[in-house]
Amino acid sequence: MKAINHYVVIDKIKEEKKQSGLLLTESTDTDNRYLRAKVISVGNLVEGLKEGDIVRYDKHNGFGIDLDNKIYYVISLRDIVVVE
Repeated sequence: MKAINHYVVIDKIKEEKKQSGLLLTESTDTDNRYLRAKVISVGNLVEGLKEGDIVRYDKHNGFGIDLDNKIYYVISLRDIVVVE
């Protein structure tokens, strides 16, 4: 799978956060708008980003693609806010 133009294919990194003995999952963590992901593929117009980079992106954008029974997400470059 290869991204094109300004799109980036990512694989979400599951993070669980504990707060006062409670386990917060992605769906219950309303304080954090940005999620972590690993870059799988970058489009030909994307600069400053490469496969394998860990990024933070806006969780309200993008869409999922099912490939080999695994869901990857396609986001626009402008949805990435931090490269770790």
